[in-house]
Amino acid sequence: MYDKHGSDKVSDRLGRPTLVQKVARPRRFPMSGKEDIPRLPEMRVQGDSADSFGIMMVCTGNLCRSPMAAALLARRLADLSVTVPVRSAGMLAYGNPPFPEVVSVMASYGIEIASHRSRIASADDLAGTSLVLAMTREHLRYAVTTEPGAWPRAFTLKEIVRRGEQIGPRRPGEPFADWVARVHAGRDRASLLGYSPEDDVADPAGGPPDGYAETAGLLDRLVTRLAELGWAYAEPHP
Repeated sequence: MYDKHGSDKVSDRLGRPTLVQKVARPRRFPMSGKEDIPRLPEMRVQGDSADSFGIMMVCTGNLCRSPMAAALLARRLADLSVTVPVRSAGMLAYGNPPFPEVVSVMASYGIEIASHRSRIASADDLAGTSLVLAMTREHLRYAVTTEPGAWPRAFTLKEIVRRGEQIGPRRPGEPFADWVARVHAGRDRASLLGYSPEDDVADPAGGPPDGYAETAGLLDRLVTRLAELGWAYAEPHP
């Protein structure tokens, strides 16, 4: 439930600890532990202007999971010299800062996120993206209900990694939209129903600080693999 402080909590089903899918570690980014993450100079998350953008992360309040995922993916794409813009938005909150625990966890990755302010994903936002990545099935349902045309290019983050592993990485010279279309092929809208740890990244909001660090670690592994699948083998990069 969304509380009066802007908490990014969905329900007990999403707030409780859940089993998470193991994600294959890519060759280019060793991730044996937090100590393996290079400490980069501070990076600022892109602002929330109305400019066009390429990838949007979506969660409930845009205070925790989606801004962390966006910042981490932007960092991984920068490692590959990819300039695709990465943004985030939510379903409910507007103008709120991220939780202090989120700021602290992201600082440990060398990422400054304190200046982020939450925003709501509009139909125009979703229509203007090349890829929508939701933190849970509920957020994906929100995205494709708000902008039905986003369905072929909207996935949960776990889903696109899982399906990308199945079809293989983007081929050299393959347009990104073509790879996304291959990832989408054969999907069933019924897969959006309900809640599942197979697709959902649990919300750490309101939990212990370690929960935020665990969520950030999971998100970093997922976006690292996504960067590998979607861009690392497809030079020249967009």
